[in-house]
Order: sequence, then C-alpha cells, then structure tokens
Amino acid sequence: MEQTKIAIESGKTSLGIEFGSTRIKAVLVDDTNKPIASGSHDWENRLENGIWTYSLEDIWTGLQDCYADMAADVKNKYGVTLTTIGAIGFSAMMHGYMAFNADGELLVPFRTWRNSITGKAAAELTELFNFNIPERWSIAHLYQAVLNGEEHVGNIKYLTTLAGYIHWKLTGEFVLGVGEASGMFPIDSKTRNYNSDMIEKFNSLIAPKGFEWNISDILPKVLIAGDSAGTLTEEGAKLLDPSGNLQAGIPLCPPEGDAGTGMTATNSITKRTGNVSAGTSVFAMVVLEKPLEKAYPEIDIVTTPVGDDVAMVHVNNCTSDINAWVNIFREFAEELGVEISTPKLYDLLYFKALEGDADCGGLISYNYFSGENITHMAEGRPLFVRTPDSKFNLANMMRTHLYSALGTLKLGMDILAKENVEIDKMFGHGGLFKTKDVGQKFMAAAMNTPVSLMETAGEGGAWGIALLASYMRAKDDGETLTDFLNNKVFANGEVYTLSPDADDVNGFNEFAERYSKGLPIEKAAVENMK
Repeated sequence: MEQTKIAIESGKTSLGIEFGSTRIKAVLVDDTNKPIASGSHDWENRLENGIWTYSLEDIWTGLQDCYADMAADVKNKYGVTLTTIGAIGFSAMMHGYMAFNADGELLVPFRTWRNSITGKAAAELTELFNFNIPERWSIAHLYQAVLNGEEHVGNIKYLTTLAGYIHWKLTGEFVLGVGEASGMFPIDSKTRNYNSDMIEKFNSLIAPKGFEWNISDILPKVLIAGDSAGTLTEEGAKLLDPSGNLQAGIPLCPPEGDAGTGMTATNSITKRTGNVSAGTSVFAMVVLEKPLEKAYPEIDIVTTPVGDDVAMVHVNNCTSDINAWVNIFREFAEELGVEISTPKLYDLLYFKALEGDADCGGLISYNYFSGENITHMAEGRPLFVRTPDSKFNLANMMRTHLYSALGTLKLGMDILAKENVEIDKMFGHGGLFKTKDVGQKFMAAAMNTPVSLMETAGEGGAWGIALLASYMRAKDDGETLTDFLNNKVFANGEVYTLSPDADDVNGFNEFAERYSKGLPIEKAAVENMK
C-alpha cells in the first residue's frame, strides 16, 4: 500500500482511458503495470436522423465523469489526491467519421463505426485500391459524403477518429497510433505509414471536385507504439479534470483503437497469434505471417500498434440481443417479486445454455440490431426463428442466442481457415466471457481452435492503452513492444485455455449452415419491417 502511494505521488504510473460502445473505462497502473485504480462511465449511442452518433457533450461529460470516478478511487484507496501521472493514453472504438473545419468546429454529427451507410463508397474504393475498404472505415465515410454531394466536405481541414479527437483537444497534437490510423486509411506495413500508392489514387479520384485539400492534408500524422505523442496542455488538463487538481505537462502515447488495445491487453501482437473481443460488437484479430492471396470483403487488413499486418474479422452485432432477452427475464422475475442480481441472472441463463443440444435443436436467431457488412445487410432486425418441430426450450433458446452472437464471425473466420492462416494462440476478452466456460466454450467451437483467457482479461482495452502509455514512458533502449509485454507484463500471468469439443464443433457447423441458409429471412425482415 505504501509503495503504491509513493508511486502515485511521484508519478510512476500510467493511465489508460478507453471509450467503448456502452462504457468509458479508466485504468491506472503502477510501475509494475498492475492496475491500482479504475473508474467508469456508462453511455449509449443514439440513432438520430438515421445516424448512430454520440454528441460532443456526451463525449466530454463522459470522459470527465470517468476520470473523476478513477481519481475518487485513488483517494478512497490510498488517501492521495491525484495531481500527476507518468503517462496517459486514450483509446476508443475505431473507424467512424469526425470532420472539422479550420476553426476546429465539428462539421456534421459524429458518425460512428456502427453506421452501414457507405456501401457505394466502400465498394468503389475497394475496386480502386484492390484492397478491402469496409463500410465503417473513415475513408469510406469521407468518400460517401463526396458522392452524396454533402456541402460540408469542401470545408474539411481535419479528419479523425474519436480517440484522435480527444487526444488532439488535450494535447494540440493531430496524430494517431498506426493501428488506429489503419482503420481510417490503408497502411503500408513496410513504411508504417499511409499507403502512398493509394493516397495518389484517391487524390486523383477526387481531383475533379476541386476541393482545396487532398487526403494527405486532412489525415492525422501516423505514430507507432513507443513514440512520444505530445503532452497534456493547461487547457487539456482542465478539460480532463475540471477540479483543477491534475497538472499539465504529462506525456501522452499515440492514441490507439480498441483493436490495438485488445491485442496489447492479450499479448497477441506477434505473428501467428490472435485475439477475439466479444462485447457489443465482436471482432477477431490474427497477426499475419504473409499477405492473403487476395482481397476479401469479409476480411479487413489493419495493423498492430507497431504496424504489422493483421487480418480482422469485424462484426457489428454481438451481445446486444442477448442483453435484450436477459432483460425480458429480469422483468419476469420482478413481476414474480423475485430479486436477482445482474451477474447471477446472466450466469443462470448462460449455464442453462450448456444443457442445450449441440446444434441448438433446429432454432435460429439473428442478433442484428444494426447492419452487417459480411452478410450484406444494410440495417438490422433482430429475429428468432423456429419450425413447428424445433426443440424449443430454455436451454436451446439461450444456446441459440449465444451461437448467434458468433454466427457472422464464424463466416469470416472460415475464410481465413481456407487461406491456411495458422494460429498458435487465440485469446478472448470482453463481456461474453464473464460467465466461466460458457462463452469461451462456444467460441472455441465456432473457431475450432483453443481459446485462452488471461486473469487480466477483465481489465480490457483500458488496461491495454495504459500498457502502451507505460511502454512509452518506461521502455529500455531498443526494447520492442513484444519484449516489454513478455518480460514486464505477462511473465507470470495465469492463462486458462479451453480446447474445442468435437460435438460442439459439429453442432456449431450445423447451426452455421442453417444460419447461412436463413439469411434471406433476415433480408426480408429488413425490407418489409420499416
């Protein structure tokens, strides 16, 4: 306790703050990279005029409340008022569209990764680059705005992501970590910078429009893990901590996306390793030994925080539909006058799923709250479908919802399997894995590969960006990020692994076949339920 107190007072700490879809989380670590305090703030995106967004007020009040919650945790545990920190890092949901004019004013409401409104732009850019450009990428949003003839486009001076925006306002530095940048515009893993050939192609594409900018002018500067990314300004310190306790001058690491922080938090940044993050959305990352044979619309190519190529299967929908169904059971319990905690309710229903048939008894569920690029759905309509002779019971119903949360992910991972992409280690993290064995068991079945959880997995991306801040602050000369993680973070960490069960694998394959054949049902729902 006394050593931790001294570390806090002397600034031998690192702070990571990550903006997730439903929660903003802060994790403060000591000089051994162990979490010593945390804070959080719940928030939710909103659908306004057909756009999934968060307001600027949501962003700043959420950040300030999250930081204050963490600072209060420090005060309560150690009796110390937090005035300085060794290094800070910010992370957030990748992709999306935040466009600003020369005065730093937001030109249109923040368009998050969740919006599937850029299909034409994404398709044209994919063909132009011969490189998959997903609908949620920033460059797809920009080009769709160009195609739409949106008036604001000509006034763009800065284009960035949520993490980049926060970092910019707190430091004055318009930069991004390479992993986050790779979700804006394709990266050349050799140069660790935007792909110059594609930059030229895009500039030629928009040249007839006569804009005063080209794409190189408005994208953030790319940095890699370990680089200095500026310091907290006086204005930034007050913006982060309105109480005035936090001092300016604290160094910041490059802002990274939730993909990069997930890789860091699971020590899966080296080749032939991977991780899968399963929460509101679900995505799997596999660090590649060599490029894929061709571009696949289902597979994104992004990078690690040091710029190595990563195959990413990103699915917009994961646990939202499960949460909705669990709330139905909560309402039922309340009607009965039964009090049950949220963790216990989830555990009860998740464990019940283990009793279900391996193929879910013939049931199908589509958990689409929003559209899905992999299955070509512009919008989402959550559905639960069965035949009269399906084995409809609670166990199969819950198993179906859990399988459905991974159904679209499996379609993408099967492509990597056909490309003979080899994975030595796959680590899981996120809310789906909170109930022991259940999410992990079904994930192993979906991927037909062992899935491991670390004891620190619950800390998630906020801890991951804290580690990147710590690496920048305390790395030895010539120390790579892999060395830092292996020797100073995970050397003695506990790992719990589940291998796939053959019956589960066969059952999931049967479910996946039924799931694929039933996609026209989901499409019909999108077309007919307005």
